[in-house]
Amino acid sequence: MAKGSPQLNIKANNTTSRKVPRGSKRRIELAAVAERTFLKYGFSDTTMQMIASEAGSSKETLYRHFSSKEALFTELINARVASIAGPQSSLASDAPPEQALTELGIGLMRLLVKDDAMFLLRIVMAETHRAPDLGRILYQHGPGITLERLTAYLRAATRRGQLRCPDPQRAAKLFLGSVASHYHLLGLIGEPLNRITATEMRLHVSAAVDMFLSHFAV
Repeated sequence: MAKGSPQLNIKANNTTSRKVPRGSKRRIELAAVAERTFLKYGFSDTTMQMIASEAGSSKETLYRHFSSKEALFTELINARVASIAGPQSSLASDAPPEQALTELGIGLMRLLVKDDAMFLLRIVMAETHRAPDLGRILYQHGPGITLERLTAYLRAATRRGQLRCPDPQRAAKLFLGSVASHYHLLGLIGEPLNRITATEMRLHVSAAVDMFLSHFAV
């Protein structure tokens, strides 16, 4: 990847950093450096020593926070998933389906249009043959966990009488596909998704939510 590739925006700002324990702050910093290094050199050609050197850290300190490159990559994926389907999201509450689905859809769209997210996905596609576990890590900690959390929400909403989803997992797959598949494909072939406007995102997600509820609402 080019040296100027985008960086993961998980480093705390000055206000937040004062509230983050020192060890947690350093972990965030190391993860951000790891992403820059992965994007620059690729996953397979990056070593833990390279990451430590880029971070101005010892390899021992890096290993105290992360046991392997795979653990570092997992951290990067987890940070993204938490932003759209984490414990503070509407999926984790009893929020009405329209609210929860809209929030998830907008969050997913915002994630897709970030260049760094697509760069990481391209790294996985290019290097799975050299690092077979990379694809599994990406799916399990990315789309897989989002699917799992949405499935759990739809199942609970059905029990509450808000939805009628006899097969919550299938319904979750249909919703996620309706939101992401078109733009995901564009991103994979290198189309600049950052041109998608906020208005277009809202209209697209609103249509996906309306289509979903037209079939699954009570």
